[in-house]
Amino acid sequence: MNKAILGAAILAIGVSASARAADLGYYRQQPYTVNQPLNAFSWAGPYLGGTLGYSWGQVDNSPTRPSGFEGGGEAGYNWQSGNVVFGLEGDISASGASDTFAPYKFSNPWFGTVRGRIGYGINNVLLYGTGGLAFGELRGETFGLSETHTNVGWTLGAGAEVGINRNWSAKVEYLYVDLADSNFNITGVQNGLAFSTVRLGLNYHF
Repeated sequence: MNKAILGAAILAIGVSASARAADLGYYRQQPYTVNQPLNAFSWAGPYLGGTLGYSWGQVDNSPTRPSGFEGGGEAGYNWQSGNVVFGLEGDISASGASDTFAPYKFSNPWFGTVRGRIGYGINNVLLYGTGGLAFGELRGETFGLSETHTNVGWTLGAGAEVGINRNWSAKVEYLYVDLADSNFNITGVQNGLAFSTVRLGLNYHF
């Protein structure tokens, strides 16, 4: 009798262990998926920041090639759907870009842009393209006379932004800016400015 009871107990333990092993094997074969990681970086929302860079360009109908440092502020808002990030950004910068080719000097005291952005976010790294409206001032000087025109044009560019933590991000960006021509009395021809700028930025996300 004791042997029969012991045999039944051993059989029951073996069946239970086999069932658990089978269950364990089943769960190990299932793929592990996460639809939305709780710690995923979000680019969505408003931000405010500053930029510092260097620009160089060419004045239309003139041999002058203004170049110099520039810096300013920017603000924007992002929306995010999965990995796709899109938004609007505006900025304005003071610029030291200038050049003299006797007897004329041309400079670009300031410029700004209003642009759309679209990019692809890989956790805390955002790669994006951007484009939109540009505006700025072109100043001409000769023999003590000066003349300024504020022109509107367009801009295109691209950049990369990295989230440092939940609130701060840093970026590097390239923009090509083309401002329309204006009639300058001091030169007697139409002059405009097209330039490139590379800049670094630091943004605070609210």
